Amino acid sequence: MNTKAIEATALTIRSLSMDAIQKADSGHPGLPMGCAELGALLYGEIMKHNPAEPEWIDRDRFVLSAGHGSMLLYSLLHLCGYGLTLDDIKDFRQVGSRTPGHPEYGVAAGIETTTGPLGAGLSNAVGMAIAEQMLAARFNTAGMQQVIDHYTYVLAGDGCMMEGVASEAASLAGHLGLGKLIVFYDSNRITIDGSTDITFSEDVLGRYTAYGWQALSGSAYDLEGIMKLVASAKAEAGKPSLILLESVIGKGSPNKAGTSSCHGAALGEKEVAAAKKSLGIPEDAEFYIAPGTGEYFEKKRDAWLRAYEQWKRNFDSWAKANPGLKKQWDVLFGAPDAGAAEMPSFAPGASVATRSAAGSAQLALAKVMPNLVGGSADLASSNKTQMPEYGEFSKSDRKGRTVNFGVREHGMGGITNGIALHGGFRPFCATFLIFADYMRPAIRLAALMKLPTIYVFTHDSIYVGEDGPTHQPIEQVESLRLIPDLLVFRPGDAEEAVLAWQMAIERTDGPTALVLTRQNLPVFEKHDKRWREKCRKGAYVALDCDGNPDVVVVATGSEVDMALKAAAQSAKKVRVVSMISRKLFEAQDGSFREELLPAGARIITAEAGIGTGWGGIATSANDIFCINRFGTSGKASDVGKALGFTAADLAKLIG
Repeated sequence: MNTKAIEATALTIRSLSMDAIQKADSGHPGLPMGCAELGALLYGEIMKHNPAEPEWIDRDRFVLSAGHGSMLLYSLLHLCGYGLTLDDIKDFRQVGSRTPGHPEYGVAAGIETTTGPLGAGLSNAVGMAIAEQMLAARFNTAGMQQVIDHYTYVLAGDGCMMEGVASEAASLAGHLGLGKLIVFYDSNRITIDGSTDITFSEDVLGRYTAYGWQALSGSAYDLEGIMKLVASAKAEAGKPSLILLESVIGKGSPNKAGTSSCHGAALGEKEVAAAKKSLGIPEDAEFYIAPGTGEYFEKKRDAWLRAYEQWKRNFDSWAKANPGLKKQWDVLFGAPDAGAAEMPSFAPGASVATRSAAGSAQLALAKVMPNLVGGSADLASSNKTQMPEYGEFSKSDRKGRTVNFGVREHGMGGITNGIALHGGFRPFCATFLIFADYMRPAIRLAALMKLPTIYVFTHDSIYVGEDGPTHQPIEQVESLRLIPDLLVFRPGDAEEAVLAWQMAIERTDGPTALVLTRQNLPVFEKHDKRWREKCRKGAYVALDCDGNPDVVVVATGSEVDMALKAAAQSAKKVRVVSMISRKLFEAQDGSFREELLPAGARIITAEAGIGTGWGGIATSANDIFCINRFGTSGKASDVGKALGFTAADLAKLIG
């Protein structure tokens, strides 16, 4: 270890962080200054990475779960040569900058995930560690154990330790024995409101030990000690490791170090000057890079490149010796042909819950997509997401494609994002629609990062019945539609459910939510024989009348069947439109929208949930057939009657 170079790098991190945050007059100097030595060690001496090939599949991952300390990461990416320039550093937190306030996936090379919501990054890291083990189990051989052989490192803070999502993910990581997951806990005992003593007094190491982790501790400024702790973490192959490092927030700031005043605000010009004097940085120097730092990382870049090229040679030898595995590799990292799947079909008149039809579609896709992995939050039999022939991922079976997440919806969402971020897999996860509320932050982050994750949400309405209002979704579908870049599909029958899975798989630029029924629905004869083509645009005509319609009923999910029944009870000329995705429909041109919803016709919308969002389609507020109240417990049909939400009630509205 080059101690002088590490110390120079730490000094540079403090300098760049202070100046960038001061120039922006916004940011969090405390963590970068407090953890500068750890960052220097990670990127200079510990991690396997190659700035010349930032997407190298066997690189170590680093997740800054405490994303407010983004200048730590930006400084290191600049020094290592990931393409962030000094001008980028100076542009910190500005509109359009490559160095935004928190690390953002896709904005700059070397950013593994978007972080900021505390604890979320740790949950992503658990997903990355799962993906590493899945790939290693599939492709490493007795003669070549290093095709996939990397670690996932996390820097988390006191806030991450408090957030529930980190606890959910850590619990599962310990259960699964993810030995290549190493989390550094920056224990500086400071949050925005002051000392952690006012809110946080638990034994974190004891908690993680109970989770099944190896729990270690040391000082954030003992370089040799940190290296030994990492060696101990790597030696424990059967458990993830938490390394608590005692640190001083804002270290180097003479008057603010160790206080909350340097957590989330620039130090101020006088304090920056005082800190530079204390640290031995020329007081008039801005964005100072300590002597020797550039030369150190230049040599490191050569070494990293050589290591990567050796891995490439080993990989090529492995591929030549294992053509069957190489073919599987190419399928996994290419584009598995989902179109080759023999998708299930359902004849008109059949009675099938869309959750069941979707489950059959998922199994058909799994046969031709070896990269399709995922699971449910202890509801697989209800969500119909079982994949029994492909095994369950566990301590004893790393090849299993089903991940049993347990009752951990938020953690499940974050872990699923991590699997997607790692590369090599197309993940899904599942729960009841009502519990989408528990995982909403993870869904939002998936949309922000444009991850092609798939969410299977079943038991989608009041027709859950006897479970009562706590389990009957009312506002959930609409609340999901509000998330930018998330597509929500609510299929109206089994045929639409199959197509919904296909559409979700085909989408690669963002997440998709499948909203599915518990109860059986009749498969109906589609009026438009090109319905699949139209459905891909969001909606199609399910039932039509002779001539121009007096009324068009736009329905989703189980309410398509309700609309068909209501239309049969009306003397008016009624068209029924099944709208699987309102967001897709609204994105179409005016001619397509008017083809389905002709000018002059009265437009009624029907959905078993709140009416918010339908005002742009319905003719008037009185034409939104919905449920603007919580449900009630009882038989599904009785609940519908009690709430005035039946085909007969819709028929009365049609007139």
